[in-house]
Amino acid sequence: MTSRLASVLPDLAPWRSSRDFRLLWVQGLVTYLGSVMALIALPLQIKDLTGSPLAVGAMGAVELVPLVVFGLYGGALADAVDRRRVIVLTEAGLGLLALILLLNTLLPNPMLWPLYVVAAGVAALAGLQRPAMDSLLARIVPHDQLAAAAALNALRWQAGAIAGPALAGLVVAYAGNGPAYATTVVCFAVSVLMCRRLTPVPPHEKAARPSLRGIVEGARYAWSRPVLLGTYAIDLAAMFFAFPNTIFPFLADELDADWSLGLMYAAGSVGSLLVSLTSGWVSRTRRHGLLVVFGAAGWGLAMAAAGWAANVWLVLVCLGLAGAGDMLSGLGRSTIWNQTIPDRLRGRLAGIEVLSYSVGPQLGQVRAGAMAGWTGARPAIWTGGLACVAAVGLLTAALPRLVAYDADTDEDARRRAAEHGLPGQGAAPATGTEDAAPGEEPSRT
Repeated sequence: MTSRLASVLPDLAPWRSSRDFRLLWVQGLVTYLGSVMALIALPLQIKDLTGSPLAVGAMGAVELVPLVVFGLYGGALADAVDRRRVIVLTEAGLGLLALILLLNTLLPNPMLWPLYVVAAGVAALAGLQRPAMDSLLARIVPHDQLAAAAALNALRWQAGAIAGPALAGLVVAYAGNGPAYATTVVCFAVSVLMCRRLTPVPPHEKAARPSLRGIVEGARYAWSRPVLLGTYAIDLAAMFFAFPNTIFPFLADELDADWSLGLMYAAGSVGSLLVSLTSGWVSRTRRHGLLVVFGAAGWGLAMAAAGWAANVWLVLVCLGLAGAGDMLSGLGRSTIWNQTIPDRLRGRLAGIEVLSYSVGPQLGQVRAGAMAGWTGARPAIWTGGLACVAAVGLLTAALPRLVAYDADTDEDARRRAAEHGLPGQGAAPATGTEDAAPGEEPSRT
């Protein structure tokens, strides 16, 4: 009985083997607590100052371009400099932006324009930081523990996604924006101190200065790998067609269940958390492409069912199942990225990954909102879910290498495993083109 339970509980091997992983895990939890305070307080403050839904929605518009531009540049930067330094400096910058919010709130008449400037600045710094943070995992965790590390990170984020907003809502409601922003400042200060304790992560010995050419090289490498291309394309399609969070208030109205709105936002995180808590089997899985495909298809089917259902409790169950599917797909994507991408390109590819899982939800909310205005919330959700399933099917047919991906046989995965000296996982047969970017002269040794 004990062995069966251990086989499904999260694999704690990365936590035991890597001091830096432990530091980043705790730091991420602290940062999330601080970030969610500001994420709840900022739109509410804009609402209080303007009374305009359009003014609140404009936050997404000012965030999108900095996220795209700095996400791509941040990927090139992560390959060219010490990744720890990038993380420390961006965390400090985020703390300073939180301090600006706090000082503005303490004014007798808080101003509106700094809120938008800070929102754009946060998006820019997040774009710079995320590639360095994401590409760091493969440097601090043993190669054969990457899937377990992804599951533990997911567990941290999902636990925070459930508890964080509830705590932040209480602070904002009963103490106001000032204490919320002050908490954010303190959390980022603690985070900077923890990040400074990380082991330096110098760039690859052949790393070049950040440049447009380097960004293009990373994009061309991704384009040349059907498996990577499939992970990006499926995630974009799933989020574009079936990310209806922005219309949950209208869904609650149509179901005559205004009380359920908070539960709708939390249901997906609950489903994701359940997968994370029973993720021990992920460490033994080799067919991670199947996780991506079936997880994304399950997300779409569950969203379609949520839009079709007329009972609010059934809707909540379906949203929980959608979150579970999204988590399965996310675990598959993260593991494939870390198992196959060479270290010299990992930052630039992480920049592309930032776009794949950030731009999709932004565009998906626009799609859902526009369609809901035409058809109503429920049709907008269930048609989007079915479109997601159809898109996943078409992409799977167009990119069969993703479904066939096996960590034990894929050439890129075997090469990365051999670099880490894993027993029983030798290097892939030499072809003369190992890791050469398209257009780059391949090695002949």
